[in-house]
Amino acid sequence: MITVHLKYEIDPDKLEDFEEYGRRWVRLVDRFGGTHHGYFLPSEGDSDIAYALFSFPSLAAYERYRTDSASDPECQEAFELARATRCIKRYERRFLRPLEDVS
Repeated sequence: MITVHLKYEIDPDKLEDFEEYGRRWVRLVDRFGGTHHGYFLPSEGDSDIAYALFSFPSLAAYERYRTDSASDPECQEAFELARATRCIKRYERRFLRPLEDVS
């Protein structure tokens, strides 16, 4: 399994736009065979940082998702929402793996 951790720097004045972006991607990742663990939005502390976590069974499955999502109309609409509203200033992507065999 591979888990993707995304850290977003967002425009706090465009939080509603970012929330809509997140709602779309939760559904899309699940549709492409992943498991979305959710978006985590600012509450206390930094007002411009948000996180997302989602997993795929393997790196190969994640790479298929990346390839297929590049030409999917719904994915392109989600990307365009972020571009048009400029709700995302920047993001960082990390790949994580779970700790196995915890007894």
